[in-house]
Amino acid sequence: MSLSACSTVPYPQSPQYGERAFRNPVEPRQPATREIPGLWWRFMFGKSERTVPPAALPVRKITRAELDAAADGTLYRIGHSTILLKLEGGYWITDPVFSERASPVQWAGPKRFHAPAIALSELPPIAGVILSHDHYDHLDKATIRALAGRAERFITPLGVGDLLARWGVPKDRITQLDWWQSVRVGGLHLTATPAQHFSGRAPFQRNPTLWSSWVIETPHQKIFFSGDTGYFPGFREIGERLGPFDLTLLECGAYDPLWEGVHMLPEQSVQAHLDLRGRWMMPIHNGTFDLAFHDWNAPMEAVSAIAAERGVALSTPMIGQAVALDAPQAFTPWWRLPR
Repeated sequence: MSLSACSTVPYPQSPQYGERAFRNPVEPRQPATREIPGLWWRFMFGKSERTVPPAALPVRKITRAELDAAADGTLYRIGHSTILLKLEGGYWITDPVFSERASPVQWAGPKRFHAPAIALSELPPIAGVILSHDHYDHLDKATIRALAGRAERFITPLGVGDLLARWGVPKDRITQLDWWQSVRVGGLHLTATPAQHFSGRAPFQRNPTLWSSWVIETPHQKIFFSGDTGYFPGFREIGERLGPFDLTLLECGAYDPLWEGVHMLPEQSVQAHLDLRGRWMMPIHNGTFDLAFHDWNAPMEAVSAIAAERGVALSTPMIGQAVALDAPQAFTPWWRLPR
């Protein structure tokens, strides 16, 4: 399939682009304009204290020596949607966010519950950075600038690569893809797949860049990474066209019925895994930032119960615990802190 080099929006060649913005095939459920002021008030002044952990979270620190000794096909959850994968002799990372806050400024905004499982300065050379969209809890400018000279490739949806180029990433290291386009990098085959979300990093921006999920395929494993998305028929199509998957990394956190069109509820995350024809499911997008009104550990409790009811094999590693892709495992519920 054809690739889009680092170019300038708009993207008239993309079926996802029209009327000066990217768009979903079906307009998703999001808060109405009249609901926004009340939501902001509630975020600022009306949140429960249970949206943040009452004590320090358990985190297993990762060392560079451990990474070097790890077998090929090992995965580590660094935090939120940041996943470090050792694949085909190289290291790959999804949506790397290492800053203290998921925010345009570091003096305000959602603050981490825990430090990353490995410091940014201790990361090994990165074969590729895989980005799902431009929101602050997925695209961290400081982290990208730090990786600009250390990562060999940056794989992004349309438009996101233009941001990276403006931040100092060499253009010849950036590959931008539309939905269903693919690229081979080393021993990996990467495909940008549909998602149901939105984009923008400033007030009143209307979807200036594309969002996507990703299929990460090696000769030995096939992994699905959701990025951010609501539940939609695209999961079944992805499963039919590109599945089954050894592991699905599916967002399960920062949800609410008011915006379930762009962030799945736990039962929808489990259904997405089934639609994708996944073998093991790992819930991500939780346990690092306070981005909704639910209790901080509610996503893991809910998805664990639903997965058990539906016979879904769930892998829930502590932040920093190694997961072998050939043989994922169920872990103890680390989120059940002593009271």
